[in-house]
Amino acid sequence: MKMDEKMIRAEGLEFRYAEEGRKALDGVSMQVKRGEFVAVLGANGCGKSTLAKHFNAILLPEKGDVFVEEFNTKEEEHLYDIRQRVGMVFQNPDNQIVATMVEEDVAFALENLGVPPEEMRARVDEAMQMAGIYKHRNKAPHKLSGGQKQRVAIAGVIAMRPDCLIMDESTAMLDPIGREKVMRTVKRLNTEFGITVVMITHYMEEAVQADRVVVMQNGVVELEGTPKEVFRDSGRIRSLRLDVPQAKELCDLLREAGVPMDEEIISEEECAEALAKLLCGAKRN
Repeated sequence: MKMDEKMIRAEGLEFRYAEEGRKALDGVSMQVKRGEFVAVLGANGCGKSTLAKHFNAILLPEKGDVFVEEFNTKEEEHLYDIRQRVGMVFQNPDNQIVATMVEEDVAFALENLGVPPEEMRARVDEAMQMAGIYKHRNKAPHKLSGGQKQRVAIAGVIAMRPDCLIMDESTAMLDPIGREKVMRTVKRLNTEFGITVVMITHYMEEAVQADRVVVMQNGVVELEGTPKEVFRDSGRIRSLRLDVPQAKELCDLLREAGVPMDEEIISEEECAEALAKLLCGAKRN
């Protein structure tokens, strides 16, 4: 499959919850290419999780359309095809874990689909290895850490072999170590196995790792571009009630203090490398 093939396409998407007057989504149009890693950002109530739930037909548009490959999510007869292609991991892993042993949980959906035992065994083992929880396969999920539980939930989804993984604030309840391990898993699924990733998040350090960032406000797409393009203007990001990546914030402060730091720096690695060069230059002088 080519990178420019469209995995998901939203066109003029509008949606409102019955109990709310305003639109949660107000004419959203966007595309996700096959193999892409897209981060969707925005303050609470901006519509990002509502958008995510449209991508695998948990919610249906009031107006407009969402296409998963060639399937319109409004067409009920294609619901199985859509859910096969787009898997979703939610914020609380406990809401997705149903079995008393890790490998049984990963196999749960496959059993319900009647997948033959030999194929199911292979797919479950492969999914646990891809998610980095194979060594915990015989453990009870309730004895795992939050990050490990979330990787069990991810394994349960990727055992279905989706083309696209939607992460709906899936790291929000984790500590920094758990978030880092889940992010490593997600990046590996994207880069090594070609799984398309749409990550709804409010952690800027996660968004920095994406191919493209979409920023939402009041149900519309406010900004879109590569991480460097989106985070270039710190003031604009803060005006949207978002944080700036810590490395970018540090570089902004250093520039204000007269230290020559590149405005394009947004990641910790880039920041560390730039500081190391400055220190080496200072020592030589």
